[in-house]
Amino acid sequence: MRIRYKKWARPELEASKFYIDEPEKIKGKWKKQFEKANQPLHLELGCGKGQFMAKLAVENQDTNYIAIDLVDAMLGLAKRNIEQAYQEAKIEPKNIYLTRFDIERIPLILDKQDEIERIYINFCNPWPRGKHRKKRLTHSIQLEKYKQFLKSNGEIYFKTDDDELFESTLIYLEESGFITLKKTYDLHQEPIFAPNIETEHEKMFSEQGIKIKACIAKLKNE
Repeated sequence: MRIRYKKWARPELEASKFYIDEPEKIKGKWKKQFEKANQPLHLELGCGKGQFMAKLAVENQDTNYIAIDLVDAMLGLAKRNIEQAYQEAKIEPKNIYLTRFDIERIPLILDKQDEIERIYINFCNPWPRGKHRKKRLTHSIQLEKYKQFLKSNGEIYFKTDDDELFESTLIYLEESGFITLKKTYDLHQEPIFAPNIETEHEKMFSEQGIKIKACIAKLKNE
């Protein structure tokens, strides 16, 4: 999603207590950044405006979260949305960190010591043209990178509106040593998440009559 430049985003992010500007320095030490370091650590790739993460993190105080995006303007909006959600809940955002990074280079900021237990990938770019498919966040190339920091039996929660991307992702997961535990071709009629937190894109596509595809996959023990 393209978004206009927002001059306020960078200063607000740098001033935020839950934004990390140089994530490379935190590699292997993410759990220690949280007040409750022993809680499970989950990761959202491509958090966008942050509505999904804002609700997820507020409602699950027993889990710590990292949300990554590459665009300052997106992260600025995510920061504001997360702040608003926590203010409404009258709690401090102590179980969430935002950071800016290129997901294609994610092994530079995470490793096995970070013990990521779950990855959320919601409505990523389907990159439909053949030569661009390796850019998909669910492509086998990327999945191999995630295996470098996912815990044994770690999970991937994936949602998309794109039929071809979904079918390809199921193949990518199998090729990369993941077991698909649950899948659906119509998430709103056959819920596999408890509960399902609807994203901005999900609502938009659903209103257009497009069925939401989703799956839960687990990394096999090695």
